[in-house]
Amino acid sequence: MGQTLLQKVWALHTVRQLQTGQTQLFVGLHLVHEVTSPQAFDALRERGWTVAFPNRTFATVDHIVPTTARQRPFLDVMAEGMMSALERNCRDFGVSLWNLGHANQGIVHVIGPEMGLTQPGMTIACGDSHTSTHGAFGAIAFGIGTSQVRDVLATQCLAIEPLKVRRIRVTGRLSAGVYAKDVVLAIIRKLGVRGGVGYAYEFAGEVIERMSMDERMTICNMAIEGGARVGYVNPDETTFAYMKGRPFVPQGAAFDRACAWWKSLASDADAAYDDDIEIDGNELTPVVTWGTNPGQAIGVAEHVPSPDAQAASERAGVADALEYMGFTAGAPIAGTKVDVAFIGSCTNARLSDLREAAKVVKGRHVASHVQALVVPGSEGVRAAAEKEGLHEIFRAAGFEWREAGCSMCLGMNPDKLDGRQMCASSSNRNFKGRQGSPTGRTLLMSPAMVAAAAITGAVVDVRGMVQA
Repeated sequence: MGQTLLQKVWALHTVRQLQTGQTQLFVGLHLVHEVTSPQAFDALRERGWTVAFPNRTFATVDHIVPTTARQRPFLDVMAEGMMSALERNCRDFGVSLWNLGHANQGIVHVIGPEMGLTQPGMTIACGDSHTSTHGAFGAIAFGIGTSQVRDVLATQCLAIEPLKVRRIRVTGRLSAGVYAKDVVLAIIRKLGVRGGVGYAYEFAGEVIERMSMDERMTICNMAIEGGARVGYVNPDETTFAYMKGRPFVPQGAAFDRACAWWKSLASDADAAYDDDIEIDGNELTPVVTWGTNPGQAIGVAEHVPSPDAQAASERAGVADALEYMGFTAGAPIAGTKVDVAFIGSCTNARLSDLREAAKVVKGRHVASHVQALVVPGSEGVRAAAEKEGLHEIFRAAGFEWREAGCSMCLGMNPDKLDGRQMCASSSNRNFKGRQGSPTGRTLLMSPAMVAAAAITGAVVDVRGMVQA
């Protein structure tokens, strides 16, 4: 019987089996940022511990950094404190830091792949739930809590429960105007926000195989939103072509040897899965969330559901979401007025995301009542986009062009919704208050759909604005 990639990578990194039933796994790469690391480093100081493998830990700043004025000290005292703590901790413990002003600064899940730190067969940990992004490369990547950040710093290991594997095969071909974001939202809608609990999701099928690495990262990024602990795609020639020549990737003959090994890690043809799901990509349409979790989503041509049409266990949650969002059951989602349009986040702020959005906005202008902003995922993405002139397209259309950071995805920085504003967002969560206002509302969709909403001032099917 063959093995899945998860089983192979798990075995390669197992230090020992614990009496709790957990596995002690060695962590190949540890990524840290300013929000979840201060207490972890403080715990090391209190115990007189050091960082076990400082060369395997890399830090950046992303969550709380402003995307406009970046003068220090920040006006936000708490944000300045977190920044200062990370700077001090990286200096004291010998950890590399890509700070503001550095060419490598950006969202942690954008710069890891961009720099070639993320590689197939790795175990990767970060104090951020969307660490599953790195699984796009055939890595097993975990989001962890602050106490686990401490453990990885001190021991380079994690104690973690074994996982089952669900293969999700997306077959067929996507139509023009349907993107990776639509695929993953459709998966979460089908399986539920807790459907993946206890599982790793292996994404496969012709649609996934044809995707670029940017698109695969979008899919894996939101595996956690479906309850899965990790999500991954088997490494292939697309993976290797993306990685070649990046700073931390082996070069020359060493790269060829690495590719041969990476390829061997892919799930075997006769591997057994705990569950197997198939989704027909030919049937997928642009998807928009209507509620307060990513599973509460519908196709852009569909109508908001009624609580009465749901299972008994779901009715109260659906009714609550409709009340919060201000939607009426049975109303079309298309035509919903938006106040803000946000293109960014670790889900959809890569160069290809910006290119697709720019195709929609070129030659058009943002609706007069909409605030629209584009926030590149890293300084590298920003520089590449500006080299192509994308920033000029966005600015001419009335978008704000910002510095790299998490921005309005989570509202831990100056970019926040105001009051009951409705935001068309390319981010990953539509929870109550997620974007900085306790009453703000979020509609998740692809970057191209966000661009279309910005131009029209309302939710609209982007397929009428893109060429086949």
